[in-house]
Amino acid sequence: MVNGYNINKTRRMRRDRLIREHEHDTYKLRAKPQEPTVCNECGAVYHKGRWQWLAAPAGAHRALCPACHRIHDRYPGGYLTLGGPFLQQHRDEILHLARNVEAREKAEHPLRRIMTLDAQDDDVMITTTDMQMARAIGDAVHHAYHGELDYQYTDEANILRVSWRR
Repeated sequence: MVNGYNINKTRRMRRDRLIREHEHDTYKLRAKPQEPTVCNECGAVYHKGRWQWLAAPAGAHRALCPACHRIHDRYPGGYLTLGGPFLQQHRDEILHLARNVEAREKAEHPLRRIMTLDAQDDDVMITTTDMQMARAIGDAVHHAYHGELDYQYTDEANILRVSWRR
């Protein structure tokens, strides 16, 4: 056998080269919506191949954008858990920072949003519509207040869990 071939020139099956789906996201549209399409919930407009904050054109098609679909189904793409004694002392500041990051991200990317902010015992759980938003908020809190930041990716479900403590 030379370079994966048998002497009689038949090819050997290489399982490490099978094509694997890179990203599996149930909420990612399989086909592009017709342009222009306006989201029924938030009013975002699908135009030039992406969702944008534009005025809704007359006669536009109607559909639910992926972010509103996730919010409707209560199925987050990212989880951020904030905890520790420092959080109790600076809760309002940290949550204000999270809302500012959301406003900045959402202005450029309409599908990046905070779904919920839930207080759980001494922790705060923030759920987001995608992984990038959870990571952006976690990075901003870590940059501003330091502490310990941990990321846990789950490839199967396309979800990111971020944990910050101080």
